[in-house]
Amino acid sequence: MKILHVIPSVAPSFGGPSHALLSMVKALRDHGVEAEIATSNNNDNTALLPVPCHQRLIYQQVPIWFFPTLGRNSTFKFSASFTRWIGRHVDHYDLVHIHTLFTYIPTVAGMAARRHQVPYLVRTIGMLTPWALKQGQLKKRLYTEIFERRQLERAAAIHCTSPEEAEEVKQLGIQTPIITLPLGVNAPTLLLEASQRLRHRYGLPSTGPIVLFLSRLNPKKRPDLLIKALGQLAPQHQFHACLAGAGPPAYTAELQHLVAELGLTQRITFPGFVTGEDKELLLQGSDLFVLPSFTENFGVAVAEAMAAGLAVVITSGIQIAPAVAAAQAGLVVEGQVTALAAALAQLLKHPELRQKMARNGQQLVRQQYSWDAISQDLMQVYADILATPELARSLGSSPSHP
Repeated sequence: MKILHVIPSVAPSFGGPSHALLSMVKALRDHGVEAEIATSNNNDNTALLPVPCHQRLIYQQVPIWFFPTLGRNSTFKFSASFTRWIGRHVDHYDLVHIHTLFTYIPTVAGMAARRHQVPYLVRTIGMLTPWALKQGQLKKRLYTEIFERRQLERAAAIHCTSPEEAEEVKQLGIQTPIITLPLGVNAPTLLLEASQRLRHRYGLPSTGPIVLFLSRLNPKKRPDLLIKALGQLAPQHQFHACLAGAGPPAYTAELQHLVAELGLTQRITFPGFVTGEDKELLLQGSDLFVLPSFTENFGVAVAEAMAAGLAVVITSGIQIAPAVAAAQAGLVVEGQVTALAAALAQLLKHPELRQKMARNGQQLVRQQYSWDAISQDLMQVYADILATPELARSLGSSPSHP
């Protein structure tokens, strides 16, 4: 099989979707699938990735075609050269796997696939949650009527990563077959003395639990909710929090002002954007992971934290939450300051409970979120689509991964 994956960007600054796709393609290639990616050179809307364009190259261990976008600040990521390339090359592939909605490059990829009768899947990446649809509501409604509804209805299948995400698609009246397959995480490479090294790296206290937030500093992720909850806990509990991630300068400044206002300057550190060993050091050196997002279509960061041996505290809008709760790998709360503070207090007071949940989380990841198993399921999805002349209309909701 020759599979083309299309996504607006694979830059680390775009977080989970980019990271997950790189791992997905690598896992597929490890199983003999000829998979590659087409994307833009957009980085964080203020810079470009320093990569050559218009050629196939190896980036992060997988083959990728990069194409320039019009303007560094463009969230739409228009690319004339990608338009020309996909029109000439889409029929060189057996199937196209499109990742995300409401952006130029995925939209054009779907149009080209339909024109050349190449089957394609669409992974919605949480863009159809009620919360996401309310952001820029008028633009998204117009874009849906012109482009996205046809994109979804003519797909061979829609790839959702949780049953909750699949239900959100159904509620929009889309009749396209839905494939429910989660994302995976890679097993971490063990770092020796991670806690001591982490404390030394950032000048953290030598004792006391370390609470980790590791995601984009974005209102959707609600780091402000975590800061307010920590403010309630500070008088009675010992802790130090690391809020790792990058975000818009104005919003980051708001968070830092909130920290100062609550008297938490000595209790909260902002390590900034981290990747590679720095990211692993935060994951393995911390004691507790928190993500209070409004919504996440899966929650890759949560799965990575569990793989690293952390108990997690997450909100119910994160769609990995039912699995976390069922495995007793963490605490799932509603997005309110008092509820979040109570959950944090419980785990800060009871290290043995944190350790038990951490072990449960690692077992959950091994059983359900290994890329090896998920890539084999995805290969079967591709094979079923290619074996069905009418572009998988008979697939129904098969196959489903827990």
